[in-house]
Amino acid sequence: MSGNKRKNINVGDKVKVVQKKDQRSGKLTEGTVKRILTNSATHPHGIKVKLESGIVGRVKEIE
Repeated sequence: MSGNKRKNINVGDKVKVVQKKDQRSGKLTEGTVKRILTNSATHPHGIKVKLESGIVGRVKEIE
């Protein structure tokens, strides 16, 4: 499922995000959503979330 729509993402979902520092390499980090940071319904680069581990990134994959 795409991480571009806010309605697809819920707190507690397992997701893969790309962090700001990893945008060039495209390295994905796996984790559980703690907070949804993007307010708009969609975002072309993915909805920004904060994971339980404290990592902030844009959702690329929802598991």
